[in-house]
Amino acid sequence: MPLIPEEPQIHEKAQGPRATPASGRTAPTPRPVPGPRPAAPPRPGRPGPVRPAPPTQRASRGSAPADPGPSGPAAPAAAPAAPQIQLIPASSEGALDAAEEAVDLLLDSGRTPGDVLVITTGEPHPWAAHELSFGDAAYWAQHDAGDDVFYADAAVADRAASRAVVVVALNGGPEAAAVTALSAARSRAGTLLIVCGDPQRINSVLGAGV
Repeated sequence: MPLIPEEPQIHEKAQGPRATPASGRTAPTPRPVPGPRPAAPPRPGRPGPVRPAPPTQRASRGSAPADPGPSGPAAPAAAPAAPQIQLIPASSEGALDAAEEAVDLLLDSGRTPGDVLVITTGEPHPWAAHELSFGDAAYWAQHDAGDDVFYADAAVADRAASRAVVVVALNGGPEAAAVTALSAARSRAGTLLIVCGDPQRINSVLGAGV
């Protein structure tokens, strides 16, 4: 029998959006996008009993038709959309600076400081180190106030509350820290998740099902 050549297999890359710039070009820091607008609540029917007419009876000419009331159960509100993910290519040494630039652009575009959470995987942000020098309670009191940008290490990111925008700086640390940071960021970002770091490492972690 003649041999049938095997079809080439296409190997899919790890899932997750990619934003790797062309060679030699620097990707601009993405600006935030507005969050999804909540669905309008269903309009209730008019109050009061309604007397249905017999199936064969027509409404008298000139009389207003009877109000049928609600036609059925209201459709459930649409589930909130998943946050948009934007990647900013940066080295481990430059990831924190890239995150700071992203935060500045977010604030310049109209975001309030309390909208933003920044998670680091390596060295803590200087603000976090400063606040922790006053004790753990004082540090988390700043978080609970919710009126300023909050910086958290990946190890404690699970304790942080959700915010509209979460920025992750992959500024070193073990692979487990990157997995923890991205997992926490995905579950806490309301409308936008920005990840600053090496694109290959980001896609590797995202492709692992984070």
